Amino acid sequence: MYQAALKAYDTVNKSTMSGRDVEAEVLTKAALKLKACQDSLARNSHDANLDAALKYNQRVWCIFQAELENPENPLPNALKIDLLRLIAFIDKRTLEVLAYPAAEKMTILININSNIAAGLRTRPNPVEAGKAAA
Repeated sequence: MYQAALKAYDTVNKSTMSGRDVEAEVLTKAALKLKACQDSLARNSHDANLDAALKYNQRVWCIFQAELENPENPLPNALKIDLLRLIAFIDKRTLEVLAYPAAEKMTILININSNIAAGLRTRPNPVEAGKAAA
């Protein structure tokens, strides 16, 4: 009974989330998966979920890349270029971790996801947003 109620809440919550909230949610989920694997690696044990966590993170960033390359994307070009460079770095680090797993190599991936998710969750103050537009 409890599980059914929790699943229903989760479904409704996801259907009412904004795009920014969904992006923050998937980045957080990816960061948590990576962190769990990082903790296992730090204890000198192989984590069977490492490949899956890295591939999940890579899929998230691949979707972001596709959105950034869409000609109708409203972000400023300079920001798009910076984000595409970040994605290239994430791809490179992901391949490094896949080839030579090490807990310390994962910290930057976790931090990037967590920091961008936090930024997506912040909302500008309406007064300050009005000043910026003026």
